[in-house]
Amino acid sequence: MMAIRLACQVLQRRFTSTAAAARLPGAEARSQRNAVFSREQARQRGLYPRVEKIEVSMQGPGLDGTLLIMNRGMSTPLSCAKHLTEYHVANSVLALVDGELWPLHQPLTHSCTLSLLMFKDSDPTSVNEAYWRSCTALLGQVLETAFKDEFSVQLLNTPEVPVTSGAFLCDVVLDPELDSWTPSEESLRSLTKGAQQLILQDLAWEPLEVSPTVALEAFSHSRYTQEEVEQKASQNPKGTVLLYRCGDHVMLSGGPLVARTGLCSQYEVTAVHSLGRGPWGLHRRVQGLSLPLQLQAHHTVWRKLRQRAEKLVDVQPPEKVTPPPAAVPAPTPSSASQ
Repeated sequence: MMAIRLACQVLQRRFTSTAAAARLPGAEARSQRNAVFSREQARQRGLYPRVEKIEVSMQGPGLDGTLLIMNRGMSTPLSCAKHLTEYHVANSVLALVDGELWPLHQPLTHSCTLSLLMFKDSDPTSVNEAYWRSCTALLGQVLETAFKDEFSVQLLNTPEVPVTSGAFLCDVVLDPELDSWTPSEESLRSLTKGAQQLILQDLAWEPLEVSPTVALEAFSHSRYTQEEVEQKASQNPKGTVLLYRCGDHVMLSGGPLVARTGLCSQYEVTAVHSLGRGPWGLHRRVQGLSLPLQLQAHHTVWRKLRQRAEKLVDVQPPEKVTPPPAAVPAPTPSSASQ
């Protein structure tokens, strides 16, 4: 019965969102997402009404053996960094909690071991992936507010690409009235300026793990995002989805983001490519290039990187794996042959 009830709720939200999306301006949609995020964040924080202490054993260069006494459900890895040095506060990007990647602003729920991850670690793979994902999130936030409020902007589920691809991506469908719009160099500079303003504000990326029901309510104005919520929830063993808030922008994320926008340094929107007609309209791929604060490049190197980031990054769909044919059992010798 519960499964049937949930399916009915999902269908009801879909029909409601189709009508709402046609009339809900961008500013109102952002306000609605923000309100749902704040309400759920307050509810989750209320799950820890009493102050309970946990032990956090720090790991890392010069930190082994450091034990911090923190507050369960309230203290975050960033809170732990503040008990160390300003260097750890300024340079920490992500955390490892008992070996699991953990956003810097996500509260700790149990006694644990904790490592702070930085861009200059010996193996920065996870940090680089989170940074590239964060650059895409920043670009999506800029695109949502770059056009007049009466024009709809639908961010699509952009495939993640490695840093070696040369550019981060944000796929988008703009209002049909903008189908004839051809971005100029001035348009790209304007988008870049919007991103740089968010970087200067040094805004936190606040994570919130929620049930599909909460996420569906937050994105009730977008049928596309609702379908994405259902897909991500079905792929997660816990059945939850990850939301992030940056300023008043709430987004769905496929993985952890870095701690704050101020960790980005050199950042430039390099190209807008048309991908042709898709099920939601004219699909465009917006690309960009960025380097973090700790890893800046000389302008000559940056120019070469930018030229590469202008070229369309072609994302191939994942290959379908064909299962091997079932093994044919060997025939059992008959009694006559024995």
